[in-house]
Amino acid sequence: MAAAAPPQTFDIPKQYKAVIYDKPGTISTKIEMLDTPEPGAGEVLVRLTHSGVCHSDMGVMENTWRGLPYPTQAGQVGGHEGVGVVHKLGPGSEAGRVKVGDRVGIKWIAYACGACPACLEGRDGVCFNQKISGYYYPGTFQQYALAPANYVTPIPDALSSQDAAPMLCAGVTTYSALRKSGAQSGQWVVIAGAGGGLGHLATQIGSRGMALRIIGIDHGSKEDLVKSCGAEVFLDITKYDDKTIAEAVKNATGGLGASAVIVCTASNKAYAQALDFLRFGGCLVCVGMPEGDSQPIAKSFPAAMVAMEHSIKGSAVGNQREALEVLDMAARGIVKTHLRTEKMEKLTEVFQEMSEGKMKGRVVLDLQ
Repeated sequence: MAAAAPPQTFDIPKQYKAVIYDKPGTISTKIEMLDTPEPGAGEVLVRLTHSGVCHSDMGVMENTWRGLPYPTQAGQVGGHEGVGVVHKLGPGSEAGRVKVGDRVGIKWIAYACGACPACLEGRDGVCFNQKISGYYYPGTFQQYALAPANYVTPIPDALSSQDAAPMLCAGVTTYSALRKSGAQSGQWVVIAGAGGGLGHLATQIGSRGMALRIIGIDHGSKEDLVKSCGAEVFLDITKYDDKTIAEAVKNATGGLGASAVIVCTASNKAYAQALDFLRFGGCLVCVGMPEGDSQPIAKSFPAAMVAMEHSIKGSAVGNQREALEVLDMAARGIVKTHLRTEKMEKLTEVFQEMSEGKMKGRVVLDLQ
């Protein structure tokens, strides 16, 4: 009988590089050296190799999300789409589902308790005891991070780390939103912000993974990307006003309207337009979170919603099962992130590009 292979070990440095928000309220980041932490009970130490950059990170950094309870503090390590290799197990993690050498992901919800009423219904995104990666909890724009051993997400062998990273937020968030919309295969779904980091994945997941018919709405410069992701119809937002864009959606859908609208862009105007896109019984799913002072969704008149039996839902990321399912889609080639990689030192420039609305798809930081 062959002897068991010795457990894998790694040389772990005493310090490592991290990107911090040095001037919260502005677009500004800084590289700092931090002391490598020791994993505590039930934790693992992950050597991160890649991290996606999300619009949510920018909102947290700039303190423009008025809905957050506290302003971001200087020194916060942002990021919540991290992929890396487990380098060390904390006490009590030895018999868990992950071992040293495994590739795992760290998501927006870095920790969910699994025991509160929300978790027991599979609503990890509203866990009463959650910890959010990159907001009052160390994020993934760093080379080493601690994570709960029971909540990291295993990465399929067939999926590269850079392709896996965006699935941990943009992928699972839009997949969960599409599921919550109630749209059935063969029905029309509008994706507002279809050329962005979330939107281009929602377009692929909807069209290729769920057999939905997709109408993509975004700036005209993103038409080729959106159509390559599986949208049957593309509408250039710059060529319509609120009335004519609703008419264009109705024309594309045989006069009825779409069964669902997924708003992926952080735009109050997109929400104001969305209800006019819906057919009877249609559902608006809120994903993108506008910055600045909160505004109610325009045109959400009770009489109209009653008459058309419309519904509005919020969707806060997805649960563990949905994360595994969307990673499997990516591993099988159904979904492919349109991305480019950048070094940690380029993060401020990446945020500038994102702020100007010029970004197509996703940027993934190479942390190696």
